[in-house]
Amino acid sequence: MTAGPCRLLPALLIILTLCLPAAARAADPQPYSVHLGQTDNDRLNQLLQDASILISLQKTADVGPFALLARAREDQGRFEIALQSLGYYKGKAVLTIGGRNLDDPELFDWLSQAPAQPPVTVEAAFEPGPQFHLGRISLEGDAPPRVKDDLKLKTGDKAVAADVQAARERLLKALLNQGHALAKVAEPVATLNPQTNSVDILFQVDSGPVLKLGKIGIEGLQKVNLAFVRQRLLITDGQQFDENDIEKARQDLAGLGIFSSVRTDIAKQLDSQGRVPLSFDVAERPRHAVNAGAAYSTDVGGSLSGSWMNRNLLGNAEQLSLTTAVTQLGGNSTTGIGYKAGAAFSKPDFQERDQSLQLGLDAIQQSLIAYNTQSVMAHMALNRKLDAHWQATYGLAAQQEQIVQEGVSRDYTLLSLPLTLKYDSSNSPLDPSKGSIASASLTPTESLSVHADKPFVLMQVSASTYFDLADSGRSVLALRGLLGDSGGASQFELPPDKRFYAGGSATVRGYKYQSIGPAFADSKPQGGTAMAAGSVELRQRILEDYGVVMFADAGQVSVNALPFANKWLIGAGIGARYYTSFGPIRLDVALPVNPQPGSGSFELYVGLGQAF
Repeated sequence: MTAGPCRLLPALLIILTLCLPAAARAADPQPYSVHLGQTDNDRLNQLLQDASILISLQKTADVGPFALLARAREDQGRFEIALQSLGYYKGKAVLTIGGRNLDDPELFDWLSQAPAQPPVTVEAAFEPGPQFHLGRISLEGDAPPRVKDDLKLKTGDKAVAADVQAARERLLKALLNQGHALAKVAEPVATLNPQTNSVDILFQVDSGPVLKLGKIGIEGLQKVNLAFVRQRLLITDGQQFDENDIEKARQDLAGLGIFSSVRTDIAKQLDSQGRVPLSFDVAERPRHAVNAGAAYSTDVGGSLSGSWMNRNLLGNAEQLSLTTAVTQLGGNSTTGIGYKAGAAFSKPDFQERDQSLQLGLDAIQQSLIAYNTQSVMAHMALNRKLDAHWQATYGLAAQQEQIVQEGVSRDYTLLSLPLTLKYDSSNSPLDPSKGSIASASLTPTESLSVHADKPFVLMQVSASTYFDLADSGRSVLALRGLLGDSGGASQFELPPDKRFYAGGSATVRGYKYQSIGPAFADSKPQGGTAMAAGSVELRQRILEDYGVVMFADAGQVSVNALPFANKWLIGAGIGARYYTSFGPIRLDVALPVNPQPGSGSFELYVGLGQAF
């Protein structure tokens, strides 16, 4: 049988195609590698790296020859914008593909025939040139006197676009804080002076009149009483418009804990009296919340806890919480399972603003090597916010307890007047990287027990501070110090649970809980009348969600003497952190550096949040 010409042609084309050399067929997609030249400016190098779509899309979006050429040309423009943003207005970016310039007329034909292997090379070379500086800085319009100082720019500064934009924002904010609610600041106008390598900057300002606040509305309330929110507001109708004051009022409402969000809505039109209407749009959090928690350490074992909370019991942000916990599930410093159950009530703005009433009732059982205790405690306190960082708490507490130590059981009835002063400028409750926390407490206590009727005073001071070494929260140095002392009663005149102990995650890691200090003949802890401890931690974040920690702790407990009077014991270790949206999960392993008799080889701690 003879095949016609029409049938032979497709077969011949297939054979010819298969016989062609591989180099004659273009690769699609076309693999490529990228090399960016380096400059003397590290910030510029990073900016150029971030600007490149050749790099950002290299592994996620394949390209053919035509698209690769288009991508390189787009990068050239992006590189020049990056150079200019840091003041390199005479800078140049030169890109080549396979050693050929982008304007080479033969580049596309060559690229169309390039094989898949090896990948074609894209290189970028940079000639930054001189870095421009700011020349004349001027304002036009009706800007009030001295507002230019808020720019915080001066002639001779580096002409960095981000700094100029930040100055515009500061200028606008200053006008809004001075009552100019309708103020506008146009985009800054830059005029290049190539002869002097400088840039003149012009800010066009339309301040508008100084205005007052009009009617303040509250939107979105459901279960929270409107009268309570209005009484809580830090601003009032008729006061001069001030954006800072409005933001402080918003943050204050958000800090109540009953709103999931608080937004401000500033009207763009004035009311009939020529004032600026304002409203706060709030979204209430669910009224009820249920939480669960767990922790573990080799000394006090595991614990499981749960709580139920009503965030808005009576409509005025009153909080009622019920908690329960099972503790001492195992552990080398325990003798049995413990428990804790409690109820707490808090009423904000009690009698006056920024003062809350706190009531609590707790039942506790502890089975520890140092002692066993069963106690019931009730307390009433007033918590007074003094300013943004300071608060004071004072009140009355009553406690009835039975304690067994060294086989001897005693009952104690205690009345105390606790007073606490606290300072907190830290930036996070679970993972602080900046600021400090300090507290001082004084607790005069009257003992109504038959065998221990001496009044006594407990004094404690603690402080921790945090240094952000890289100003990004990724490298943090944390320091902590603790001091405790007692007066009015000797060691054994103090109830065992009111004496001072050290050892464990809150004082010296690597030693068993309460194991540091004087001991009985059977090596069980006695507890002392004074205590001192200190810690240092270096926290380093790795990648996005992980971190490592190196730490050292030291502490001592003394009897009938001031702190620092006894031998110091030191613990050291390493830890791992897994950072979640709600806080870091902590795993620490610590060793005793100068162990005492009975010390273990190591201790392990697992919990939520940093150690301090």
